[in-house]
Amino acid sequence: MTYEATVEFKFDATWTPTYKSGFGSTVDDDFLPEEHYVITAPAADLNCRQYFKLFEKFMLCVGMDPHNIRQGAMSLVFNDYVDEKDQRKVCKEYELTMDEDLRGRFEDWKKLEEEIATAQQFVEKTNDNP
Repeated sequence: MTYEATVEFKFDATWTPTYKSGFGSTVDDDFLPEEHYVITAPAADLNCRQYFKLFEKFMLCVGMDPHNIRQGAMSLVFNDYVDEKDQRKVCKEYELTMDEDLRGRFEDWKKLEEEIATAQQFVEKTNDNP
């Protein structure tokens, strides 16, 4: 038995000029009177990341800003309805630090800098006394 599946994103838009403002044809030349986009992909073997990539392409086609697309994707992970353990798994996978953990990270960095400074002073003293 074979399995075939497709997923399709479709966008249709029309724009009707009002002719109420501006001077002649130069006012409306920034707009297309019609736009039609159809993005089709084989869905039988798409994984989750491929679906997101497909949806990203669709959102770009309909005029979404790449920054806003990324914000939307991140809001799926980092919102009040997602368990913190799951958020931390994503942070670990992508080497991110949650705001709640910044103080601890800062304290670790301060301690490391102090250890480096102590080691440098030791090396300088050792080099001064041959």
